[in-house]
Amino acid sequence: MSTPPEQQQHVRVEATQQVEAASALTATATVLPTSIGESKELTGLTHECGVFGAIACGDWPTQMDIAHVICLGLVALQHRGQESAGIATSEGKSSTNFNVHKGMGMISTLFNDDSMKKLRGNLGIGHTRYSTAGGSGVVNCQPFVVHTAHGAMALAHNGELVNNESLRREVLARGVGLSTHSDSELIAQSLCCAPEDVSELDGPNWPARIRHFMMLAPLSYSLVIMLKDKIYAVRDTYGNRPLCIGKIVPINAGHGNSSETPADGWVVSSESCGFLSIGARYVREVEPGEIVELTRSGYRTVDIVERPDFKRMAFCIFEYVYFARGDSIFEGQMVYSVRMQCGRQLWREAPVEADIVSSVPESGTAASHGYARESGLEFAEVLCRNRYVGRTFIQPSTRLRQLGVAKKFGALSENVAGERLVLIDDSIVRGNTIGPIIKLLRDAGAREVHIRIASPPLQYPCYMGINIPTREELIANKLNADQLARHVGADSLAYLSVAGLVQAVQLKQQSADIGDGDGKGKGKAMGHCTACLTGEYPGGLPDELSW
Repeated sequence: MSTPPEQQQHVRVEATQQVEAASALTATATVLPTSIGESKELTGLTHECGVFGAIACGDWPTQMDIAHVICLGLVALQHRGQESAGIATSEGKSSTNFNVHKGMGMISTLFNDDSMKKLRGNLGIGHTRYSTAGGSGVVNCQPFVVHTAHGAMALAHNGELVNNESLRREVLARGVGLSTHSDSELIAQSLCCAPEDVSELDGPNWPARIRHFMMLAPLSYSLVIMLKDKIYAVRDTYGNRPLCIGKIVPINAGHGNSSETPADGWVVSSESCGFLSIGARYVREVEPGEIVELTRSGYRTVDIVERPDFKRMAFCIFEYVYFARGDSIFEGQMVYSVRMQCGRQLWREAPVEADIVSSVPESGTAASHGYARESGLEFAEVLCRNRYVGRTFIQPSTRLRQLGVAKKFGALSENVAGERLVLIDDSIVRGNTIGPIIKLLRDAGAREVHIRIASPPLQYPCYMGINIPTREELIANKLNADQLARHVGADSLAYLSVAGLVQAVQLKQQSADIGDGDGKGKGKAMGHCTACLTGEYPGGLPDELSW
């Protein structure tokens, strides 16, 4: 039975006394009505998402339009997911009443003046989502809202639980019914139970509940959790998925040291790229294993869950390669600068005689500038992008990806004709897109086309939130670089090495470590997950699927 469109578009969450009583008896939660029939497959799903949260400071009700702040924050994260989105807000007065609006589609089509008026609040969280075909549907839209014995709770999640099967069995063994195959529902239900060793005579101890969940689930997740009057920002102990904090400053604030400027509000986001557009300043990242509490008074660290001593931090290196927007900041460095450094390193590892350097826009642009600067070759644009066609990597079917390539680009023949061209792209996944691009350039008159990829070959699936589902789909497992060059019609093809990528990503820290003169180093410990490139998974392989 499908949920009526008006209910999909706007859900007013009102916990009844009966729900409260049932929740108290079972220590679990009642899930909002959703369209159960739209859930498709039982297999584990991979997805890349964006989460965002905002809370106003000072007196409530606030003059700040929190819903619009969150909506603009999600627009800045739209590249992380384009299938569904949602926002949940709270006025901070009632623990049984949240405003929720979510559904399938792009943010610009989901949210209009009417829906935004219904999302009045002093705090809120939002989510934008991409999933594989099996996970598409309103049933899996976030934020996920449940009723607990202590009121409503909303949760948005980026990542994928590697041990979701064992967690699912544990939750089901408590007699809890699950209405979706979403990790987010699983996390929410896990948080609804108090740990046996924690006393809650004075009310729920949410940090202790979150810590208990984190001990059960090592990775991969970044979470924003909203209660009546506060938001918790949580990052797994490996720091696999990104999450950062921003400070909303007054409109008339200068561009100097924002730490001395009073805050109008606080935000938390998967990426910092949208902060300036909402009048916020980047503050810092949520550290691996950290639980941050945001209230109208500010933010504070309430707990840090440590990972085992023998385990390294494992921030997803593919965030630098592909997913993140170039103006986002990770680990104290801008993504664009890292991509440019990848291009420099790529020239050192795979030089070639050529006339011009160019890129597949916009994914390979930063690396191509680095390649051009390091080689001394001229950079020139050779492809004209149709900006009204979506990204090919995150469309569910191969046919859509192939059709997308034909519509995405035109060739600038005056720049191409008679030239020996080096074309830079950030990655090759299935190998469907680069061949048609090469043909397009040759048809425009290119004399030679040499492909350089600013990342290593993708060879392994990701179980932590990226859409790389099977080894069979990855072209690097079928063809080596020379074979792939012949297959796609290139004169040559080369990848950046794993060591080269890690060196480019960690260059700033290495410079800090040797630049302070006393040999002690200033850089913060870094570590990166390269599982999709090397098969070395930071938390081991996920649970074997049992159903």
